[in-house]
Amino acid sequence: MAGHGRVALIDGTVCRGGEMRLEHLNSLVSPVTGLRLCLQSVQSREHGEVKEGTLVDESGDHQVQIHDFIPRFITDPSYTGSFGEQWNRYRSIQIDSENKLNLSSDRFYRWTGWKKDELAGQQILEAGCGAGRFTQVMLDAGANVFALDMSSAVDACWRTNGPNANLSLVQADIYRIPHPGEFFDRIFCYGVLQHTPDPQRAFMSLIKFLRPGGRIAIDCYLKSRRPSRWSAKYIWRPITTRFSSQMLFKAVEWYIPKWLPIDTRLASVPVIGKWLISIVPCWNYTGLLPLGREEIVSWAILDTFDALASKYDQPQSLDEVTSWFEQAGLSDIHVELGSNGIIGNATKPLKRATDAQLGGNTSGRVEKSISATRHRSAAI
Repeated sequence: MAGHGRVALIDGTVCRGGEMRLEHLNSLVSPVTGLRLCLQSVQSREHGEVKEGTLVDESGDHQVQIHDFIPRFITDPSYTGSFGEQWNRYRSIQIDSENKLNLSSDRFYRWTGWKKDELAGQQILEAGCGAGRFTQVMLDAGANVFALDMSSAVDACWRTNGPNANLSLVQADIYRIPHPGEFFDRIFCYGVLQHTPDPQRAFMSLIKFLRPGGRIAIDCYLKSRRPSRWSAKYIWRPITTRFSSQMLFKAVEWYIPKWLPIDTRLASVPVIGKWLISIVPCWNYTGLLPLGREEIVSWAILDTFDALASKYDQPQSLDEVTSWFEQAGLSDIHVELGSNGIIGNATKPLKRATDAQLGGNTSGRVEKSISATRHRSAAI
């Protein structure tokens, strides 16, 4: 394909390989047929990118529409609709280059343990890009980022980071990722797994796309019975998840600015303060993040909506997450408290060893470090 720029399909039609970035085109396969995709037609272009067009697999049986620069492998965002709503509405507030803070960059490098200078030229799958806060961090490091999101948040990510020669962006399902197996040097998945119907299955669906020797970094919410402002959502979610996104946004945008000062005062009450702020949902970062008054309000609205609107919210325990990594046959496993609740980092072995070869004990490869890190929301 690279040599001719034209691929003849089985049914006799021809798709042109030279009208998209070849690197991106070669990275896409049909999740339906497993066959390579190529460009069949182009309706419009901007910025040297295909804005509207059609991809087709080599059999000619599966077509994928490109709309607003993004291949759309799904047309129904299903359970992720609220995320598209929030990230398109509050696209810029968590983007380092726009808020002039380094909160996304600091969080990324602290909890993944990755070094900026080792990411240049690496192929990284970002499963669940949202508005592109971490996408930008990886692009700034010189990585080739292959980002996906099931929701219309991909449009927000494009506005944040596109066009960029090192960015491939698709709207797709984490359970049906449209890339070849063992294609990526690294996989990054933050703020996503707990919001899927089956978090363990979502995690396992990522592993086959990681090349041997590649590294994976994930996080998820922590299962906890302790009262805190972060647990208040579970009182209200049986009600709020029945609201439309528009109705819930109106409610949150109305009460959060009024409630924030009260919440801040309640939090300072000795002994019982943690109980008082665990009743009314309010993602209040006063004293936790270096934000101004308007930013405190905006972040609180965004994250409170996030907490109350998502269809699925399935926190995990340290043991549960550790078992995922063990069952996937990963090595150098580090699962600990941090960031979003729990963070997990590991490497895919160059040659997978059997339990017998390891003396029947895989647990010796696992490091669980329970730190004193505060359990915070996905936004931090």
